[in-house]
Amino acid sequence: MTTRRLELDAAALKALAHPLRVQILRVLELRERESVTGLARELAETTGAVSYHLRQLARHGLVEECDADRSDVGEDAGESAGRRTVGRRRRLWRMAADEVHMTGMEFLENEDTREAAGFLLREFQSSRSRRLAHWFATAVNWPQEWQTASSDMDGTLTLDPAQTRALADDLKATVDRYRELPPGEGARRVDVQYAVYPADAGDRV
Repeated sequence: MTTRRLELDAAALKALAHPLRVQILRVLELRERESVTGLARELAETTGAVSYHLRQLARHGLVEECDADRSDVGEDAGESAGRRTVGRRRRLWRMAADEVHMTGMEFLENEDTREAAGFLLREFQSSRSRRLAHWFATAVNWPQEWQTASSDMDGTLTLDPAQTRALADDLKATVDRYRELPPGEGARRVDVQYAVYPADAGDRV
């Protein structure tokens, strides 16, 4: 399976730099596909607002529409706001890429994109922190096998820039390898978080 990777350009970066749009992408990442009505319900927004932001995201290749199977027709099947229905099929939205990558340092150095890049980096980190805190707050309510399967760690290494880049690439390759595995029984979405950067404990030269 080929991983669909989207490299954000300046226009897509600015389009994504909106709190609701970031939330929409997160829900689609978790749900894999969802209707406008379902997104609006999840995010406590109107279907009109969600539809508008989905269209803006779609213009930059971040999301796309897809046909729903008959099995996808659920409790909101009778509603028509914010989606098109063809026969007994309805339109859903999904991520248009498996990975969305941002060249953060370049965007931060550019005055035209600095504000949007800074917002997204702060939003992404805040979201990661909230998700991890939620796991710790609810972990004991999960089955023992999921409690045992989870892991959290951090550490420091002494590396040069080339070794640091190699470490980041190795971590990415490991995630990609597991992405290719067919899901086993009881599989569900798993949140993976990691970051590699120099510790600010001395000279920066």
